[in-house]
Amino acid sequence: MTVRTPSRPRRGRQALGVIAAGLLLAGALPGTASAAEPDPRVGLGAGWLDAETAISNLEHLANRPKPAGFVDPNNPGAGSFIASDLGFGDKYAVLGNYNGFNIVDISKPADPTLVTSVVCPGGQGDPSVFGNLVFMSVEETRGRVDCGTNSSVGTRFQGVRVFDISDVRNPVQVAAVQLCRGSHTHTVVTDPKDKNHVYIYNSGTAGVRPANTMEGCNNNPADGDNPSRWRIEVIKVPLAAPHQAAVVNAARLFADPTTGRIDGLQNGPTTPRHPSGGTWSPSPNTNTCHDITAFPAIGLAAGACQGNGILVDISDPANPVRIDEVSDPNFAYWHSATFNNDGTKVIFTDEWGGGSGARCRDIDQPEWGANAIFDIVDGKMEFRSYYKLPVPQTTAENCVAHNGSLIPVPGRDIMVQAWYQGGLSVFDFTDSANPTEIAFFDRGPINPDRIVSGGYWSVYWYNGNLYGNEMARGLDVFALKPSEHLSAAEITAASQVKLAEFNAQHQPKIEWTPSFAVARAHYDQAVRANTLGKQMTSQVDKFLERAEKFAAEGKRSAAVAQLGAISNQISGAEHQALKQAILDLRASL
Repeated sequence: MTVRTPSRPRRGRQALGVIAAGLLLAGALPGTASAAEPDPRVGLGAGWLDAETAISNLEHLANRPKPAGFVDPNNPGAGSFIASDLGFGDKYAVLGNYNGFNIVDISKPADPTLVTSVVCPGGQGDPSVFGNLVFMSVEETRGRVDCGTNSSVGTRFQGVRVFDISDVRNPVQVAAVQLCRGSHTHTVVTDPKDKNHVYIYNSGTAGVRPANTMEGCNNNPADGDNPSRWRIEVIKVPLAAPHQAAVVNAARLFADPTTGRIDGLQNGPTTPRHPSGGTWSPSPNTNTCHDITAFPAIGLAAGACQGNGILVDISDPANPVRIDEVSDPNFAYWHSATFNNDGTKVIFTDEWGGGSGARCRDIDQPEWGANAIFDIVDGKMEFRSYYKLPVPQTTAENCVAHNGSLIPVPGRDIMVQAWYQGGLSVFDFTDSANPTEIAFFDRGPINPDRIVSGGYWSVYWYNGNLYGNEMARGLDVFALKPSEHLSAAEITAASQVKLAEFNAQHQPKIEWTPSFAVARAHYDQAVRANTLGKQMTSQVDKFLERAEKFAAEGKRSAAVAQLGAISNQISGAEHQALKQAILDLRASL
């Protein structure tokens, strides 16, 4: 169901602020609604906190405006108060901001409550959570080691901060690792063989600092003495002594394996102008990564590195090694990456326009400012398709592909993604050559006449709900609703996955505990694909219904018998996931 309404911000308790300061834009894709059925996202009325909204197959549970100290009411898009990324731990969401971070209690998703605000300027403020630690990226020159707000005094800081949040109401900075290009983003990387340390891969995109602010920094060319570009820093953090966090490697991930040149990947655009005819904005020049997503369970990371997408072996986290790379003549700026749960696919985003431009207009092609979906075959990435927000946005809305995460529906590859003022889009890429949108939420522009930076910096799934950090309008919480694209059982099966913490750039391997919801999810997928046949569909449905009834009544043997009967009915390679889910459930009873 699709609904279009004016936005009515909830009032009541003073709540958290979240302004998602993003950088990208989205465009149009084949499949946009026809003229006979116009997409409700087209023509939404403008406003800061009262814009019109359009929603499909989601329920908007809550919105919480940014708290005092993290917003300028006279300038909602103010760069000093941009809300950035999200990290999650236990019952808390950590909301990054260019002016620090906020911690919000999300134990009641429909009623998120601000717990703590930490003013600590420096942008970009991306946070990650690991146990009782919060890591925070700082890139701007206004950052101070002591989190002071007057940038003209104190010791300058650009790098990765480490906070102890054991007392969630009183976070304490315990380390501040200075870096030559600051920290635009960072990635938590764990080592399955070492429980005593965690690693941080740092991606700094700022200009190189002068040596008088950090010894050893230099702007040397690639063939010069140890240049501060063409590398990522690897920070090792002893969990028992996080104040000892320090750089242990400057990994040259872009080197040419034949010549040894450290600038061995794409060094600028291959054509004078972007395929749109405009300037490249930004330029695809691989001298750092913008974002790296680690998947420790499979020993791989995917780096979105300005001019290239790279695949990295992280089996030795302190010494990452590039094993494959791709480029794309349509991509202006490789921005972020997401694996599917099997590690057989990877999605890269293109931040064409840097997040501050309107790149989802009806004149923008679906391969510009979009996602590129690759299959991973024998350690190599093979392109399959593009996915872009399938509805045009106005010239007053910054819009492009940005941060998202998987939604853990068993048997499917589903992702929720932020598109700045294009809102959020939920899409299925199980068939990597044919991605399809299945849900969305969007607001009208902040200002109808010009771009005021806003929209979702990131939207992530965490323990049953979707959380969006909106640059200018605060935190949003959503629940998935059943539809022809996603059944109630699939939603329940995803909701049964509970994580102790979640950072989108530290991707966990999801394992589903056997349950009737998981079995029903696979059954619903077979019915949707119309592969079971009418008679088998009816039989499996009846056996599942009886088995669940017997299990609820405590009649274990009867439930086991029904599940055994089901598994005997199912055959065919296309139904192995359904059969295995039923067998796993039977064994668990």
